[in-house]
Amino acid sequence: MVLMEHPVQERIRRTTAWASADGVASLSFQAMGTLCQVRFAAGADEIRPLGEAIRDWVAAFEMKYSRFQPDSLISRINSAPAGEWTEVDAETDKIFALCDQLHFFTRGAFDPTSLPLLKLWDWKGTSTRLPTDMEVEHARALVGWRKVKHRKGAIQLTAPGMAVDLGGIGKEYAVDCVALMVAEAGTRGALVDFGKDIRVIGLPPAKPFWHIGLEDPAQPGRVWCGLAIKDRAVATSGDYLRNRTLDGRRIGHIVDPRTGYPVDNGVRAVSVIAPSCTLAGALSTTAFVLGMREGVSLIETQAGAAGVVSGDRERIHTRNFYEYCVS
Repeated sequence: MVLMEHPVQERIRRTTAWASADGVASLSFQAMGTLCQVRFAAGADEIRPLGEAIRDWVAAFEMKYSRFQPDSLISRINSAPAGEWTEVDAETDKIFALCDQLHFFTRGAFDPTSLPLLKLWDWKGTSTRLPTDMEVEHARALVGWRKVKHRKGAIQLTAPGMAVDLGGIGKEYAVDCVALMVAEAGTRGALVDFGKDIRVIGLPPAKPFWHIGLEDPAQPGRVWCGLAIKDRAVATSGDYLRNRTLDGRRIGHIVDPRTGYPVDNGVRAVSVIAPSCTLAGALSTTAFVLGMREGVSLIETQAGAAGVVSGDRERIHTRNFYEYCVS
């Protein structure tokens, strides 16, 4: 009997490509709604078994945690009747414990239960009107990570209509896991880039740093600053590409779970350098929500983190940001 591939596996296999230049082998494929790339400081033939293992791991991760997959664990959690426990494994326990930590230190700006609000605003949808204040309040009443019950091996959503979504942490967590796979394999160096959420380990061939460009939100496609990093992660959050205007109001894809409305504070992009991609991603999104100066202040509270907040009229950065800049 021939077993059918899961659609996620089929898509990742179909979009997989290898390239090699200047001592760097590059693997790319489409996963988690974005382009995923891993650049290895090694030859393609040498690194291909590791690349295939990474590709298979990412497929399994998306199948398990994507809310867009009807058979995923996240979909099972969201479809369970309110008050009913859903069993989870040790890895998921770890991710939800991380959600606890991020929700606390971001002052509630990171909230994995924001899905009702994201669906309501649906920045790329076809609605021709803005949600009413009453609709926003109804959706916001379903949001609140503290309303979720979780214990070792199980999670429970306590009200009908509540839902979890790991979109604010999943991709970054996956980047960190893949970077760990590369490190454990003994590879000299690699750059893991899942939709501009990046982590580097080791070094590229014959160079002291990996170089990463930061896109100018005022001129998409152009780089305004280059970073030189080693054993660090870089994540960028912004709404300069993902937005639309409805009834004269600009609607971005990042919603503040505390107010129920899309963020509209003049910030266009936040880039953060941190020891892990998970931390960098949480900081960049939270700083975007908090605004220019409060966002920079939050980044500066985290040891080993640096960042820059780009707004409509100015760009401000942490004290140590330019230690990483090369242009």
